[in-house]
Amino acid sequence: MELRGAAVRVGGRTLWSDVDLTVGAGEFTAILGPNGVGKSTLVKTLLGAVPATAGEIRVPPRRQIGYLPQRRSFDPGVRVRGLDVVRLGLDGHRWGVPLPGLGRARRRAERERVAEVIEQVGATAYAHRPIGQCSGGEQQRLLLAQALATRPRLLLLDEPLDSLDLPNQGAVAALLGRICRTDGVAVVMVAHDVNPILHHLDRVVYLAAGRAVAGPPAEVITSATLSRLYGAPVEVLTTTDGRPVVVGAPVVGAPADDGNGDPCC
Repeated sequence: MELRGAAVRVGGRTLWSDVDLTVGAGEFTAILGPNGVGKSTLVKTLLGAVPATAGEIRVPPRRQIGYLPQRRSFDPGVRVRGLDVVRLGLDGHRWGVPLPGLGRARRRAERERVAEVIEQVGATAYAHRPIGQCSGGEQQRLLLAQALATRPRLLLLDEPLDSLDLPNQGAVAALLGRICRTDGVAVVMVAHDVNPILHHLDRVVYLAAGRAVAGPPAEVITSATLSRLYGAPVEVLTTTDGRPVVVGAPVVGAPADDGNGDPCC
């Protein structure tokens, strides 16, 4: 995918502008920034759900894009099997009952693809269980399988590590990194915390104060770059295990509405 000088305005306010970004096959990119700056809106713009007000955006056809939206856990009472949730990635856009005898080969191929992608994300052991009875990490793997079912060229993920404990964050991050490298999928992920995915990333997009900066993590997550972006002193410290910690960043206002009833965070 490619963005050149892209910008979005919502409710008369510019969420971000001058976004330049290219993501190739097998590359992993994170969208970072404080609440309310339009991280989720950037993903929705890539999906075509929120129109850009300036610049150029080029992405694969919609059928070649996998999408995992921001979500909360399924209610424990949800009885739909994980297997059937994954299958929605293939046939959820259809409706009606298929005629007997028609499309038999296609349905067999779809069953095989569902089993293949469930195995790919390591969810075979619990795929026949009701998804409401699966743990948060298990649910996230099944939803990731759903997004991968059509063999997408571009995978868009909106805070997929949110609400997971640290071990599951690390496991899902490693899985995404492996899918990115081995299958050549371009991965773009909104993240609240960069640390679980930092060593998998090729580049980051940092949004703040209506502006954006993109590049390799070592060049973007620095005191000089973020201070220039915010227009105020920002210090990036490094912990003993190599994790960056951003301190002194100005507080961005309360999350704005993105026009769809969701916060632009």
